Amino acid sequence: MENFVAELKRLIPFKETTDVNDTVLIAGKNTEKKIPDMLFYAHVIAIERDSSRRDEWWHVEMQLLSVPPRRVTWTLRTEQMSGQEIFTMGGEPRFIKAVDFGTAHPGGAPAEKRKEKEGKKEKEGKVLTFRP
Repeated sequence: MENFVAELKRLIPFKETTDVNDTVLIAGKNTEKKIPDMLFYAHVIAIERDSSRRDEWWHVEMQLLSVPPRRVTWTLRTEQMSGQEIFTMGGEPRFIKAVDFGTAHPGGAPAEKRKEKEGKKEKEGKVLTFRP
């Protein structure tokens, strides 16, 4: 799982923190297999302190962007919900981290330079059309 998470971090621009309204990427692995069993996005709906615990734990309510979509609440520490640590649920490894859709492209080009390149492509007249 550590190698898979390292590859995700290389390919996807992530945020350092996780906040309400963020989109997070969730990866999970069945310990009996070498590949992840799940890889999907979720929308963070709410983050509330778990006052029943002495340590700092949070109820993270998410809408899973899966088929079928469903709403879940996971109780996580800050390090777990911000991708600083791989954790287990039911004995299976999990990773969750907020995606940064605005600052950088996985290839390293800042968003502004990407927009400039995309603008040049539009001026060249390249169009992709989808028809039902």
